Amino acid sequence: MHARPLVARFCLTGLATALLAGCNAETAPPPAPEARPVRTMVVNSKPYDDGRTLPGEIRPRVEADVGFRVAGKIASREVGVGARVSAGQTLARLDEQDLRNRLTAAEADVSAAEAGLTQARDTEGRQRQLLQSGTTTKARFDDAVAALRGAEAKEQSAQAALRLARDQLAYATLKADWDGIVTAVGAEAGQVVGAGQMALRIARPGEKDAVFSVAEESLRNPPSDPSIEVRLRGDASVSTTGRVREVAPVADAQTRTTQVKVAIDDPQDRFRLGALVVGQAHWAVEPRMTTPLSAIFQKDRKPAVWVVDRATSAVHLKPVEILRYEPERAVLAGGLAEGDLVVTAGVNRLQEGQKVRIDGAGK
Repeated sequence: MHARPLVARFCLTGLATALLAGCNAETAPPPAPEARPVRTMVVNSKPYDDGRTLPGEIRPRVEADVGFRVAGKIASREVGVGARVSAGQTLARLDEQDLRNRLTAAEADVSAAEAGLTQARDTEGRQRQLLQSGTTTKARFDDAVAALRGAEAKEQSAQAALRLARDQLAYATLKADWDGIVTAVGAEAGQVVGAGQMALRIARPGEKDAVFSVAEESLRNPPSDPSIEVRLRGDASVSTTGRVREVAPVADAQTRTTQVKVAIDDPQDRFRLGALVVGQAHWAVEPRMTTPLSAIFQKDRKPAVWVVDRATSAVHLKPVEILRYEPERAVLAGGLAEGDLVVTAGVNRLQEGQKVRIDGAGK
C-alpha cells in the first residue's frame, strides 16, 4: 500500500531536477565568438611607381597636307593611300585647258606691249631730233617721253603676267616635295578643288612618334629624361625604346589626359604608321595611399575597407574614395588616415565590430 506514493515522489523529484536543469541552460550566457584570422597591412602615403601600360598609336613626326596652288578640276590622281613617293614625283594633275588659255592671252598681251613700246621709242626719238632742230615744241617732246614711259611699264606688266601664267600652268601638276608615304586622300579625279585645298597627306616614313594619352597626375613629377618601352600590341616580341619628345601644354577638356609624343628609333621599319602599341615608363608620382584590390569591400555599391582598431582588435568599415583602379591595386584619393591597419584578406566574412586575429605577414 506504500509503494505507489513512493514511486510518485521519485517521479516528481526527477521532473523537478529536469526543469531546473532546463532553466539553468536558458539563462547561461553564450560562448564568446572566436576571433577570425585575417591578413592586414599598414597604409601610408608614399610615392609609388607608376608603371602602367598605356595604349598608343604610331604616327609620323612630320606630316603635311599638300594641294594645288591654283583652283581647277582634277584630271587625274596618280597615287593612293599607302603609296611611297619620291621627291619630284607627280601626284595629281588638273585640267590645263583654262590655264593654257590664260597663258596664250598673256603671250598676246606681251606681243602687243612690245609693239607699243617699239612705236613709243621711235616717236620719242623723232621728237628728240625735231626738238634739237627747233621744228617741234617742248610740249610735244614731253608727251612722247611720257608715252614711252607708259609703254615700258605696260610691257613690264605684260611680262609679269606672262610669268604668272606660266607658273600657274606648272602648278596644275602636283609634285611631291620630299620622299614619303601617302597617308590620306582628300580629293578624287573629276572633283573641282580650290587653291590650297588638301588633295593628299604625305608623311616622312623615317621619323616616327608613339603617341599616348597620359593622366595629368602622372606628369607632375616625371624624371627629366625617362626611357619609354614601346611594344606592338599584337606582337609583344616587337619592341623598341624611345624618349619623350613633346608633351602637350594643354590637357584634353573631356578626358583630362595629356598627349605625349615619344620619339622612337625604328631602323627596320617594324612599327608601321598607324600601328597600335603599348608603352610603359616607370617614375614616382605624387604620394598616395594604395591598397591591394583584395582589401576593397563594396557596401551600397560604394567602396570601403575594414580597418582594425588596435586597442580592441575589432574591425570597422570605412568608406574610401578610389582615384584609380590598377591591375593589382587601388590608388586611394581619401578616406584613410596615416598608419591605419587595413584588412587585405577575408573581407567578405567580416561584420561590424567583429574581433579579428592578425594572421601571418602584414601585421
